[in-house]
Amino acid sequence: MRLPIYKFKPESGTEWGSGGIFGLKYHMGVLYFTLSFDAKAYFFRGSDFRRYDFDLVGPEPRSGGDTYNAVEAVDNKIFFGGWVHTPVRYKVMDKYLTIDFSNKYSHIHQYDVYEDKVTLLWREGAGLESEWVGEVSSIIYDPLNDGLLISRADGSRSLGVFRFNLRGRRMELLSDKPSLKGSIIGDSACFDVSLGINGIYGIQCLDLIRNSWSFRWFSEDLKDVSVDGEGVLRPISVGSIASAYGRLFIFVRGGVVIWDPSQEVGKDLHFVRLYDFCRKDYGPLRTNHVVVGGGIVIPFNAYPHGILRTITDDLKLIARNINYIPTSSNLLYITPPNVRVLTSLGARITSIEHIGSELVLGTNTMANLGVYDTTPFDIGERELLFLNITSLLSSNPQPTTVKVLGSIVGNNAWGGIPLNNYRKAVLHIRASKDNKLRIYEYDIGLPPSLHSVDVVDVRVGKNSIDLSNYNNIISFKFEVEDREAEIYLNLKN
Repeated sequence: MRLPIYKFKPESGTEWGSGGIFGLKYHMGVLYFTLSFDAKAYFFRGSDFRRYDFDLVGPEPRSGGDTYNAVEAVDNKIFFGGWVHTPVRYKVMDKYLTIDFSNKYSHIHQYDVYEDKVTLLWREGAGLESEWVGEVSSIIYDPLNDGLLISRADGSRSLGVFRFNLRGRRMELLSDKPSLKGSIIGDSACFDVSLGINGIYGIQCLDLIRNSWSFRWFSEDLKDVSVDGEGVLRPISVGSIASAYGRLFIFVRGGVVIWDPSQEVGKDLHFVRLYDFCRKDYGPLRTNHVVVGGGIVIPFNAYPHGILRTITDDLKLIARNINYIPTSSNLLYITPPNVRVLTSLGARITSIEHIGSELVLGTNTMANLGVYDTTPFDIGERELLFLNITSLLSSNPQPTTVKVLGSIVGNNAWGGIPLNNYRKAVLHIRASKDNKLRIYEYDIGLPPSLHSVDVVDVRVGKNSIDLSNYNNIISFKFEVEDREAEIYLNLKN
């Protein structure tokens, strides 16, 4: 697909750091996406396009648009949601700016493909300086009630799962338990239960026929359902939820929770560690997935969140953890029991769509930053990248290195690195003390299985461990924390 515009330089878009390209959706010959934080929605028809600047929500200057990929397509309509500051208001401090949330609105729009027309369906704001209503982070069409099921968890109030009635254009609260994402499985619509963007604690399912709720809760660290038997530190922020193989795949920082509703409680949940770097926000955050050939394509991002202005000691510690880059962003293809790396890319992939023989990626060089990092313009280089699917599926990924710091992982389990399409894998450890390293090998089968647990000795100084005899996913854990350790995992074909 050829587009007249595919690169977006930093422009006016007041917020924290950089937003990106969100909500990619190809429907009936139209490619839609929102450029956030610029608050601009684009609709491409071949080489022609129109731009919508969210003027129906409020006056200039504006910022925002969407940072969670809230989009759905039904018949000749594309529904898109998110949030917009309109007009933007600052709070000017001595050494930094922050945002005044008085004019922040959550929104739902409709684009009519036939009429090439944008309509504002709903907006809501709190009108408060330091609080905002829950952003629209997921939209699912409810075919039985002709409505939109809405997830909202990022905010101070109006959080939960809602139904937006398309005929009456009114918002109805269905569950007061905050949710970032949802997906339909069978005759139910299932959503995460999240405490804001800080953690997932369960699954809530709405029976669309009986209009009743059921819940499945799990432990905070997921250790009791983890395939390698170890807990996960901070399984924060659901990035996407996929419904496939009769299961739900709930992608979080640290890996994926797989729920099989056909199994009894105790056998229905599994956590599979994937690219888990403990205190680092590496993972499938602020992105989405697509289905290709019946498998799930999901990005795991290297730099979704960051902090530049560290004005307190607490922020300095947090910044050191989340600004650290352990490896490239990786585009994964999940076809149980296998996980393959399709390609490695830069800072983050904010959105993904499947068009014919191509994958379309929205990419960005910059993270969504912290509260004291407000700028009057977006500071990321954003672009649309088109990749040939056949080439991705038939070739092996490029060589890559994973760099792990002992101060980041401590004595927690880490890793979850897929090896099955790399021919050679070597782990190099520079250790400051004698230690032991556990190596777990497992798959993402349905259900997932733990293959082996090996223990190797680590000596002071440089150690090299050949991992080429492992063929699945591997994770690691030091017996004793070594904050001075540096670990390099080299992967080649």
